[in-house]
Amino acid sequence: MDSLQEFDSTSIALPLTSTTGNTTATVASSSPISSTSNLSRYENQKRRDWNTFGQYLRNHRPPLSLSRCSGAHVLEFLRYLDQFGKTKVHTQLCPFFGHPNPPAPCPCPLRQAWGSLDALIGRLRAAFEEHGGKPENNPFGARAVRLYLREVRDSQSKARGISYEKKKRKRPPHQQQQNPALVMAPPPASATTDTSDDHDGMDMPELVYT
Repeated sequence: MDSLQEFDSTSIALPLTSTTGNTTATVASSSPISSTSNLSRYENQKRRDWNTFGQYLRNHRPPLSLSRCSGAHVLEFLRYLDQFGKTKVHTQLCPFFGHPNPPAPCPCPLRQAWGSLDALIGRLRAAFEEHGGKPENNPFGARAVRLYLREVRDSQSKARGISYEKKKRKRPPHQQQQNPALVMAPPPASATTDTSDDHDGMDMPELVYT
């Protein structure tokens, strides 16, 4: 991984709480705002996520270089982000466990939603390779990270009483046709199955780091 580019300390500003205290560390900004104005929303979010992860590694004790980052460090980062989550995840002792619409408040913890974490890892995985990392050494694609995301998906699905399975689109009723051959003709595959990558139909809020 000799060609892997380390994080630039002059990247865009983004507040991030240090892992060793209550102080807030911020990445300094020396680039004009106009330099990112032409980027897509996805590219801007990917850049912010990449700089956030770089700041997290610098705040790590001991500090970590990107070339020495492993899947275990990615898992530490994901668990660290849970403190900023806004999704209520009920515990098994909660009377609202498995209830999609709880009728009253409860003291269960707030966590990052599985869909947000899944999208975040996808952006960081792409950014790692864009910065010279080799796919076979990509810590964001590590098996441990995939298993963790699957565990979060399954546990949140049970706790929140919702399903993350992709839904099939219902076929619209066919109008009466005079030609029987047209009525019996099978519909195209795209009309019966939703193959779009919509993160299992979830709304995807941006992660907020404060």
